[in-house]
Amino acid sequence: MPIASATWFRALPAAVLAALSVVALSGAAYAQSDAAPKFYEIETKYIFGFTEGSGIGLEGEKEFSVESNVNIGKRDGRYVASQTKLEYEFTPSQFVQFEFGALVSTHNIRNVTDLDDRSSVDFMGLFGEVRYLLIERTSNSPFSVTLSVEPNWRRIDETSGERVTNFELEAKINADMELVPNRLFAGFNVMYEPEWTRTSEGEVEHEATIGASAALAYRIIPEILIGAEVWYLRHYDGFDLAQFTGDAVYVGPTLYVQLSRKMFMTAAWNTQVAGRDLENGGSLNLTEFSRHRAKLKVAVEF
Repeated sequence: MPIASATWFRALPAAVLAALSVVALSGAAYAQSDAAPKFYEIETKYIFGFTEGSGIGLEGEKEFSVESNVNIGKRDGRYVASQTKLEYEFTPSQFVQFEFGALVSTHNIRNVTDLDDRSSVDFMGLFGEVRYLLIERTSNSPFSVTLSVEPNWRRIDETSGERVTNFELEAKINADMELVPNRLFAGFNVMYEPEWTRTSEGEVEHEATIGASAALAYRIIPEILIGAEVWYLRHYDGFDLAQFTGDAVYVGPTLYVQLSRKMFMTAAWNTQVAGRDLENGGSLNLTEFSRHRAKLKVAVEF
């Protein structure tokens, strides 16, 4: 369903504060209880929000998930665009993981400069991902690194919602470290994302985004981690990174909840706090990027 209610977004900060209050009270209850909670080993892939950890799961494990990424706000008008992944994931060995699935998009655009008004829900395309565990965490080293490659085919433009033919290849280095065993984690990503697009008018566009992130996640009780992340993104016209057009810095909170032994959810909210748009100027880059972005993922393992 498209997200169309501005009231919902205005109410979100209050809902987040209420949720964090419940989390804090739960943590205090655990701290005061006679039986100390047991913090078992946890998979780190999804605990950092938009930043991905190095975990790839257990050998033979399978997972189905629904993951929505929402971009909110441009320089004027009303802008909400989402991309939802319907994803199947499996891990044939302790070092390799595969994912694939379908993409569904929604766009709610009104009175935004350079974008047509639109209210739509569309089958967007298909994606796949391969992850390879390059450095495994051991008792002697708390550091772990995974390499990932994710090709995407889209028939709907992510930003405008227009019909296009788009191919994207996202390459990432996903690293994390245990700062306190099973309690405090740091995550780091480096990303290169080239895109080839043919518009409905037949024009061909080449662009690329590179980025880096850092995140912290703290396990307040065995089932819940809270944290924060920062992202720096740069956009270029062309694959060779020769024509820089602008950049953006995002920061925001993250949340991970283990709902049951085989089910979890992860959520994140990022706000653009700085940026440059070489064409339009201003203190933020709201041409290549959005003012806010949000992520919600719910997954079931089997």
